[in-house]
Parts: sequence; structure tokens; C-alpha cells
Amino acid sequence: MAVAPRVAARALALAVTVVLLAAPAAGNSEGDALFALRRSLSDPDNVLESWDPTLVNPCTWFHITCNQENRVTRLDLGNSNLSGHLVPELGKLEHLQYLELYKNNIQGTIPAELGNLKSLISLDLYNNNISGIIPPTLGKLKALVFLRLNNNQLTGPIPRELVGISNLKVIDVSKNNLCGTIPTSGPFEHIPLNNFENNPRLEGPELQGLAAYDTNC
Repeated sequence: MAVAPRVAARALALAVTVVLLAAPAAGNSEGDALFALRRSLSDPDNVLESWDPTLVNPCTWFHITCNQENRVTRLDLGNSNLSGHLVPELGKLEHLQYLELYKNNIQGTIPAELGNLKSLISLDLYNNNISGIIPPTLGKLKALVFLRLNNNQLTGPIPRELVGISNLKVIDVSKNNLCGTIPTSGPFEHIPLNNFENNPRLEGPELQGLAAYDTNC
């Protein structure tokens, strides 16, 4: 009888359908997250014109790089004349390694959800107009190597959670309005002091046991 082959064929077709339906799901989720960013930004030079939310995934969009599994790994929008604010949906880009938004006019705060980007190697938000605190959740970014937040309007202390990021090689928070003391342990042991300068309320390196972390905050 031909029943068995027909059943097998139907099972195979169903399996293929499931795979095809599941494959773009992550891409759609990432596309939704990126399109949320697009909606929050003013883009006078139309650098985001290719960001079409109807596509299966955002890997064909300009300024986006994906890996072989069509997961977003880079967002390169530095020096793009963008204004507006960051969105918490960025925290859904779980394979993102490089978030490059430097030299724009982005305002508002750094979303705490960026702490969910466990693959992030580089976070470059320097030369914007970002305010608020440096989220302590960034201490969860154990793969982070480059953290450049200089030339913004950030306030509050340097989160002590950052001390636990052993891969961190570059930290620059100069030209903000941070307060308190400068950590001296973990990756901060080798960061030059000029990477903390021009923060009028930020005091010198902390002396363990002698200077309160929230001094002048």
C-alpha cells in the first residue's frame, strides 16, 4: 500500500513548514527591535531608508551586519546625523557584538535593557547628548571590551558593577557630569585618568576603605 509513503511525505512537508516558519522568527523579532529604534530617531539624511519592517529579517538593511544564521551582530550608525533617543527593544538583539551610535545627537537615557546584550564587545555612544545614569546592568556584559560614553551629559556615579568585567580594556567616560570616586580595581586598574577628566563632580581614584563610593553624589 502507498499509505505509509504518503504519511511520510506529509510528515516531511510539515517538518519543512515548521522549519521555514521558525527560521525568520528571530529575524522578525530583531527587525521589530531595530524598527522601534528607527521610529524613535529623526533621520534627516535618510540613512535608515532601507529599514523595511516587512522583510523577513533585517540582514539586507544598510548599516546592519548579520552572522551566517541571519542574526544581527553589528549596528553601525556612527556619525549619521541622527537625533532622538535609544529604545529598550535594543536589548532583544542577543547576538549583537557592536553597537556603534557615536557622533550623533541622541538624547534621553541609556536603557537598562542594554545589559541583556551578552555578546556585546563594543558599546560606543560617545559624542551625543545622552543624560541620566550609566546603568548598573551594563555590569552583566561580560564580553565587553570597549565602553566609550565620553562627551555626553551623564550623571551619577560610575557603577561598581563594571569592575567585574574582566575583558574590559577601554573605558572612557570623560566630559560628562559624573560624581563620586573612580574605581581602581578590576579593569579600572589600567585605565588612564584622562579617560575620566572633565567631570567636575568626579573625585580622584578611590582609596579602598577610606573613600566612600558615593562621595559628592
